[in-house]
Amino acid sequence: MDLHQLKIFATVFKNRSFSKASGELHLTQPTVSDHIKSLEEEFGCTLFDRLGRTIIPTKEAEILYSHSLEILEKSESIRDAIRQLKQEDSGELVIGASTIPGTYLMPRIISAFRKEHPSVTFKISISDSKEVVEKILNQELLLGVTGSKLHAGQAQYEPFMEDELIAISSPSFVRSKTVSFRELFSLPMVLREEGSGTRTEVDKIAEANGINLDTIETAGVFGSTDAVKQAVKAELGIAILSRLAVADELKMGILREIKITDVQMRRKFYIVKHKRRSLPHAYRVFIESLRRSASL
Repeated sequence: MDLHQLKIFATVFKNRSFSKASGELHLTQPTVSDHIKSLEEEFGCTLFDRLGRTIIPTKEAEILYSHSLEILEKSESIRDAIRQLKQEDSGELVIGASTIPGTYLMPRIISAFRKEHPSVTFKISISDSKEVVEKILNQELLLGVTGSKLHAGQAQYEPFMEDELIAISSPSFVRSKTVSFRELFSLPMVLREEGSGTRTEVDKIAEANGINLDTIETAGVFGSTDAVKQAVKAELGIAILSRLAVADELKMGILREIKITDVQMRRKFYIVKHKRRSLPHAYRVFIESLRRSASL
């Protein structure tokens, strides 16, 4: 028994005629008769008494018809719900984001998005890049935005925007306004914790330029960008952070950029999802907004 057979049966019952049912369903009459016969064999009873050209539903048919209507109505309701979900731009999007994109990028993108899709709300869970990806792999999140590409495996990464990392200090901590990359790492360094996108990218850039962070003078390691900025303001050392994260402090003169003469420090922000997970329509629409965000 399947929905198709139930629909054929209900149509025959309603019309009290195999020929009328076949015409309504655009099926041949033998096909309709075969489906009714299959149901009768499955239930072990006669569903229609055939009196010449007249058919009369049996008691069993009346019971089956009542339940068939409920099942067919429920199936149509399910179809409607799925169709609506595939088309609607509403509901809550739960997204994981690493510190920099989550704090300094997502609010602007979400604001622009909600002007076009006001029925969509957001819950942004901010942690480091490693934790965001782990939650996606553990089925706790459908979508993430990170500042570094960490795991391979079942995590699917799509770069959507570039970010610039810059060296910063307090206005009076370093006299020189320009240094070489190696000179930069001769100064006391304030770092983000391992697992953060910023730290991962700094590690990669340093290693690519022959510098091992285990051998430098580390003045402190902090678990948030704000804590790193506060440590630099207190002249604990210099730091490498996203330009997005220090734009206000640079503008106000609270922090100062140290220009690096021989290395450009750039990284990408990534849209992250599980390779085997399907995303609801509203998530897919938001991803399109992220792809366009580089031009905002």
